[in-house]
Amino acid sequence: MTSHVLAAVAWPYANGPRHIGHVSGFGVPSDVFSRYQRMMGKNVLMVSGTDEHGTAIQVQADKEGLTPRQTADKYHGVIAGDLKNLGLTYDLYTRTTTKNHATVVRELFRALHANGYIVAKTQLGAMSPSTGRTLPDRYIEGTCPHCGYDGARGDQCDNCGRQLDPIELKNPRSRINGETPLFIETEHLFLDLPALAESLGSWLETRHDWRPNVLKYSANLISELRPRPVTRDLDWGIPIPVEGWDDQPMKRIYVWFDAVVGYLSASIEWARRSGNPEAWRDWWLNPDAASYYFMGKDNITFHSVIWPAMLLGANGQGARGGTPSAFGTLRLPTEIVSSEYLTMSGSKFSTSRNTVLYVGDFLAEYGPDALRYFISVAGPESQDADFTWDEFVRRTNTELVNEWGNLVNRSISMAHKGIGAIPTPGTLTDSDATLLAASAGAFTTVGNLLERCRFKAAISESMRVVSLANKYLSEQEPWKLKDDTARRDTVLNTALQVVSDANTMLTPFLPHASQQIHEALGGTGVWAAQPDLVEVDEEGGPSYPVLTGDYTKQQARWASIPLPAGRPLAKPSPLFTKLDDTLGETGPSWAPIG
Repeated sequence: MTSHVLAAVAWPYANGPRHIGHVSGFGVPSDVFSRYQRMMGKNVLMVSGTDEHGTAIQVQADKEGLTPRQTADKYHGVIAGDLKNLGLTYDLYTRTTTKNHATVVRELFRALHANGYIVAKTQLGAMSPSTGRTLPDRYIEGTCPHCGYDGARGDQCDNCGRQLDPIELKNPRSRINGETPLFIETEHLFLDLPALAESLGSWLETRHDWRPNVLKYSANLISELRPRPVTRDLDWGIPIPVEGWDDQPMKRIYVWFDAVVGYLSASIEWARRSGNPEAWRDWWLNPDAASYYFMGKDNITFHSVIWPAMLLGANGQGARGGTPSAFGTLRLPTEIVSSEYLTMSGSKFSTSRNTVLYVGDFLAEYGPDALRYFISVAGPESQDADFTWDEFVRRTNTELVNEWGNLVNRSISMAHKGIGAIPTPGTLTDSDATLLAASAGAFTTVGNLLERCRFKAAISESMRVVSLANKYLSEQEPWKLKDDTARRDTVLNTALQVVSDANTMLTPFLPHASQQIHEALGGTGVWAAQPDLVEVDEEGGPSYPVLTGDYTKQQARWASIPLPAGRPLAKPSPLFTKLDDTLGETGPSWAPIG
């Protein structure tokens, strides 16, 4: 069994705050998984950062009258703050404008080029007639020539999955201003995917445990692979480390290539900051290590096909052979954990269409655990899911407040009022033993589901235990047992033990509430650790915020931990706030109706 687990989390783009649709794909699932793995005693390395290069940053900078660097600084800070408040336990959340990142990207690029997997080609590149700038493939939309889908992007069609070039689109238009792109001849460097297709296909055949939609989607792409550009005509990005290209001021490494290398560069930066510069090797070179990549479905291609192909090429494992890069023979992904889209009124979250709920606004109003719960239990794990205020209110009030919050509050309140401490149990009845067995047994069921990234089923099974405990209390009626204190104490001890068990199983999903419950049960110290936002610098350069944390000292572990009889209890406070039912009809004043 592996002891080292890499959680590689998709990099959010630094052209604005992130909305709840974004964190439903990359954020909450990766943190639930990482928290569980840490509770299991695994050595987890959860890394990511803000994606800060490319034309999209330049476009946003122009809108705001800022430089690209100022724009990246601004939104890196906003995004990192929101992810901290959501409780995402990154070992390192960094950014792509660091010297470390540029060094790692350039080294991997050189290795691919030296091994013959990066080649020069001339193509027709899309330019903006009004600005003279390159238009990134993803900033061009049109009709797919294969399936007729009218929302295809210049690099791929999300409807049929085919790889595209912008020139192939019918009726192409710029997503920035709607103008028709001008196509001009330009020379670029390309990743020679066909030379890596056989090795990539053989590797994909070994991936049996992936989500079916991801595996089928990826396998279908192999037969149609073609060279993909890895450079672009722009000046905001990482210079190209190839002779004849490195001195061209308007040629840079394409942002998508730069971003996926971030998983490796962030691991290397984390190792250096941890005081052991070689520690990253335990996750990237160790054959027993496992790596899980978390993203939304629009990023499947880059993580299940393009990034593995880059790793194979840098390792010298494609049709042209070659030697491993300076980093050694890097491990390919163990699993691609892709979520579908969280929509609003059936449409993707979109600022321009006023269907957007920003993470920061949502957290300020409703707190992190309500959002984490909704995404986990009703989010887009295996199919698109629609966010509505009505469903959010129903889930919060019925499940969090009435089911879970009420169980915790009444169990602890009765024990506090009647005994003042965790009561000592007497002889167990069949009802007591049955409930305790169901609760203890759920650790295996829920754990197996979390191990396989089946988050919706895992939280539903955890809440099933909560329902069993509520039913048990209603049937046993401990409030009527004033004349039989031995039986009352046994019932309350049983209920509190199941509360403790359920709290442990819900800790990956609801870490903030789990800390409160730990304390309400008389526990002290850190049960579920939270990330820290700290300022760092690099070789005397300007400081910047990163997310990090020491998660080794938290007490949470994946097991039923017996409660110590006699431990004092205080009167509990409400865990969750009940929402006004009218919110389900109107939404808050600051948000569009869903």
